[in-house]
This record gives sequence, structure tokens and C-alpha cells, in this order.
Amino acid sequence: MQILAYLIPISLLLGGVGLLAFVYTVKTNQYDDPEGDARRILSGQYDDKPKT
Repeated sequence: MQILAYLIPISLLLGGVGLLAFVYTVKTNQYDDPEGDARRILSGQYDDKPKT
């Protein structure tokens, strides 16, 4: 039962870190255009041989 005294604060801390990471990614606009990247990869104009 004493292990809960350690596990509960650790789980709350890890949950808070995850929440902060999510808020950071939202504020830095990393979820703006998720469909655009998928369409660019599947299009015929995808350049997999960069110019040297």
C-alpha cells in the first residue's frame, strides 16, 4: 500500500509532462496541415531524387 505513495505522484508528473508536450506542439502549429503532407507524398510530382 505504501507503493501508492510513490506511484501516484510519479503518474501525475508524467501525465503533466505529456500534457505540456501536447500544448507545446499545438502552440507551435505542428498540427496545421496534416492532410497536405499526405497528399504531397502520394502525388505524382513527389521528387525522390533531389538535384545535386
